[in-house]
Amino acid sequence: MQDAILNSFLTRQYEAGRSLADSSDLVDLEPLGPAPVRLYMLRLRCKGLVREPSGAVVEADRFDIGIRFPDDYLRHVNPAEVVTWIGPMNAHHPQVRPPFVCVGRVTPGTSLVDLIYQLFEIVTYTKVTMREDDALNHDACVWARRNLHRLPIDRRPLKRPVALPRQPRSEEPGR
Repeated sequence: MQDAILNSFLTRQYEAGRSLADSSDLVDLEPLGPAPVRLYMLRLRCKGLVREPSGAVVEADRFDIGIRFPDDYLRHVNPAEVVTWIGPMNAHHPQVRPPFVCVGRVTPGTSLVDLIYQLFEIVTYTKVTMREDDALNHDACVWARRNLHRLPIDRRPLKRPVALPRQPRSEEPGR
């Protein structure tokens, strides 16, 4: 049976997600499957961190995340069913332990665009919880606390700045 309310929600998410991707140099959003789209591959092309096999923490500029809207998304949300970390598998963030990523509180009906912003803030270290008892990645939590001077990793906005049209200067009377 078709759920008209969910289908309408999914259609709006697709349109808003496309609009965000079109206005960003940092977001690629690929819908997977037929309309109304329930599954997306999000590629963030911003700076974040990975831990190399040598133990060095270095910058990376590509992060892939799956976003899925289950049948009951407007009534019940399990964030682990909605967001899946695809790669890189050596991502270095307190809130990431592939395939899990803790985006924080996700309520029923949280929009695709809101999820993208939350994930962007995580990857760039704009949003970071530095408590070992609440971290998915303890080592990244310790690293973040010791390297606050490096955060956030990427300061660019998710959306391109909108250029406002220039207003002609009006001449003052009497000049």
